[in-house]
Amino acid sequence: MHHHLLLILALLFAVMLLVLLAKRMKVAYPIFLVIAGLGISFIPGVPLLHLNPELIFLIFLPPLLYEAAWYTSWKDFWKWKRPIALLAFGLVFFTSTIIAYSTSAIIPGFTLGLGFLLGGIVSPPDAVAAATVMKGMSVPKRLMTILEGESLVNDASSLIVFKFALAAVLTGTFSMQEATGQFFLVAGMGIVVGLAGAHIMYVIHRFLPTTPAIDAAFTVMTPYMLFLAAEQFHFSGVMAVVSGGLFMSYRAHEVFRTGNTRMNMLGVWTTMIFVMNALVFILIGLELPEIIAGLGEYSVADGIRYGLIVSAITIALRFLWVYPIAHIPRWLSARIRQDPSPGWKGPLIISWAGMRGVVSLATALSIPMLMDDKITAFPHRNLIVFITFVVIFITLVFQGLTLPLVIRLVKLREIDNILPEDEQQAGIQLRLHHIALKLINEKYASEAKNNELVGFFKSNLENEISSTQQRLDSLECADIQHREIALYHKVMLDAYALQRKELFQLRKEKYYSDEAIRKAELQLDLDELKITGTGH
Repeated sequence: MHHHLLLILALLFAVMLLVLLAKRMKVAYPIFLVIAGLGISFIPGVPLLHLNPELIFLIFLPPLLYEAAWYTSWKDFWKWKRPIALLAFGLVFFTSTIIAYSTSAIIPGFTLGLGFLLGGIVSPPDAVAAATVMKGMSVPKRLMTILEGESLVNDASSLIVFKFALAAVLTGTFSMQEATGQFFLVAGMGIVVGLAGAHIMYVIHRFLPTTPAIDAAFTVMTPYMLFLAAEQFHFSGVMAVVSGGLFMSYRAHEVFRTGNTRMNMLGVWTTMIFVMNALVFILIGLELPEIIAGLGEYSVADGIRYGLIVSAITIALRFLWVYPIAHIPRWLSARIRQDPSPGWKGPLIISWAGMRGVVSLATALSIPMLMDDKITAFPHRNLIVFITFVVIFITLVFQGLTLPLVIRLVKLREIDNILPEDEQQAGIQLRLHHIALKLINEKYASEAKNNELVGFFKSNLENEISSTQQRLDSLECADIQHREIALYHKVMLDAYALQRKELFQLRKEKYYSDEAIRKAELQLDLDELKITGTGH
């Protein structure tokens, strides 16, 4: 056990170095993760690691889904609910069905149930991979919202397909009519359980005297509790986690009211999700030799060939689905035609951004080793896992590396009337400063005159309003150049970097307390976040 733990830690450290290399090369880190997973399988002498498939599903999927829901904007999600639903439900069922019939026809001994199982695994794209690839590129807000919303909901819909297909394989019986009714019941009641559980957590966070550490711990526990509660009643734990995550995200401003709590949670979740992504690919690397050895009558060449075929089908089906759903509703509805046309460039980016990732891999690894009788081996398990890895490898590496080139070639511009990010930030800051100044003028006017510190705060707000208004006016000028904004940001970031060095010098001089220095450092972090964002 100690040897395995040390091995995983060593591999995790090596993967971290690869991610740093990916950052230096400006390549999306999920691409390096899948390459690392493949590379680990070739390391001689690496011991095989046997994990309970149910544990993989339980440990990794609830927090991955909850984090995706947490960072989903409900307002944007609802605005683009039509294309999101058509992708998240329609494309998942379309892809699962075509893959089911295709694989059962071309793979000897592969049943329709196993085909639906594989289809449910490889049908959901990974928004993290797409967002990482597109980071820093000029991509319309509409496209990013649709991709993130699709990834959130299609994880849920594909996992429900996976669960039904798995039950069909294990029991040997399947009824489409019964499965359809069960699907809506299981999904609907999963949402009910998720919202009920989220309301309980809301009350705990909102009204009990929690601390930032306890709040962060509760948010880590919440997806597991929602998932297990729904599964206990044989409802969809996935839908419970997604719906609960969306509710808590929408109420976050009421629940987590201090900056310390939010910063603490951001650090906890960013680290946890990153490590989980890396661990899943390490696990597949450790299991790949055994998976290859267990392919049975299929050779590695057969597995690669089937994986390439399934990859080609999933990529092609996305194109075949995205273009019609982007334009046919516009032909049928005058109301929809009032929105700007997506043209051919937007659907091209959405189609090409269908990279598979960690959710598909974790789902494949969760397939049980044995049938319900605990004696018979699960049919073609190793082949399904191997094909899944090939699909992830092809889509991540091929599409992930070429997506930036496609974006640059099509020269896609913002098609919706959305204010630039800098203008939005400046406008928000201006509103906040005015609110604070109004409070002082109306409630603390005498204190502002008699208390030097309150007076300083008031004058500082007035100066901030003046400078922010000037900045907003400059951003609204038609001739403002992006390079001027970039230069402005560079100057501020350089100043913050120099101030951090000065804080380090102050720490060495031991004149100021570490607590005071940490607070000053936190303020620098918050100021920097105004420019760089959360990094998510």
